[in-house]
Amino acid sequence: MLAALLYGKEELRLEQVADPTPTDDEIVIQVGAATTCGTDLKVWRRGGHAKMLQLPTLFGHEAAGKIVAVGKSVQSWQIGDRVVANNSAPCTECFFCQKQEYSLCPNLTWNNGTFAEYLKVPGAIVQQNLLPIPEDLPDALAAMTEPLACVLHGVARSNVRSGDRVVVLGDGAIGLMFVAVLANQLGAAVFLFGGSEARLQIGQKFGAAKTFNYRHIEDTPAVVKELTDGWGADVVIEATGVPAVWENAIALARPGATVNLFGGCPRDTTITVNTEQLHYSELTLKGVFHNTPQYVRTALSLLASRTIPFELLISEQRPLQELEQVFQDMKQRKVVKVAIAP
Repeated sequence: MLAALLYGKEELRLEQVADPTPTDDEIVIQVGAATTCGTDLKVWRRGGHAKMLQLPTLFGHEAAGKIVAVGKSVQSWQIGDRVVANNSAPCTECFFCQKQEYSLCPNLTWNNGTFAEYLKVPGAIVQQNLLPIPEDLPDALAAMTEPLACVLHGVARSNVRSGDRVVVLGDGAIGLMFVAVLANQLGAAVFLFGGSEARLQIGQKFGAAKTFNYRHIEDTPAVVKELTDGWGADVVIEATGVPAVWENAIALARPGATVNLFGGCPRDTTITVNTEQLHYSELTLKGVFHNTPQYVRTALSLLASRTIPFELLISEQRPLQELEQVFQDMKQRKVVKVAIAP
């Protein structure tokens, strides 16, 4: 089959590799659509990921399609079933899993390789995080289950209440998903800061109360205070993965606020925190990572409901042969998400 392999920083190769064959507890999916995401872009640019993969590796982690092969011990699935597979599954047995803190499981089973004609799904994911796709939900939308599950996990950890004034920093797909969920599911007044007018317009369609191009703002904390009676935001969501923006996120928070440092920064980076502000303002700083089986299911249900036009995030559809150009376009912020058709 034709598949994309990542070899290093911005070194992506399309190669012919052997078609995958399932072991007893695995399945193989014929990929109908694989969506790109900001994590893929960061991994491509940085040449690796601290958790998910080791080079060289099959690449990509968001996909939907139909089952074409089933291991002999798999009972619940049949050839022809349309499914979406999360890119991980917890072990269910470790210290963290016993506390239902599944995203912290040190034994997560990871799976990559969605930018290919076929995707083999490990047994742990088949058992816990393989879901049937509703008949009328397109593959490209179903493929966004994984990032939306991460966002739903992030929202749940952010202490947001109806009517809260929430700042979202970052207009990538994840930041825009945060806007959609916060505005439509929780009734928050969301202020979105980003650098692309086209993406900010999507944020408005998703329900953002106000959007701002940070390139035209000299003092972001002053703008936020003006929007919040001089106090600062009730909740701040950082969705860029840039250390300087993490620090800016903290500066935008009111006393008693929660700051969700959601965007993953490069390995070994650090930030500086004003201890006086952190202490006397009783700030809650949270790092939130990945998703859990609960939110994988909730995400697919939300996508299937079609109550939020998540299709706005898919800028275009392209063949697998154009994947390298797609990542160049993502690097230049010409597209948000692209649905790759192997």
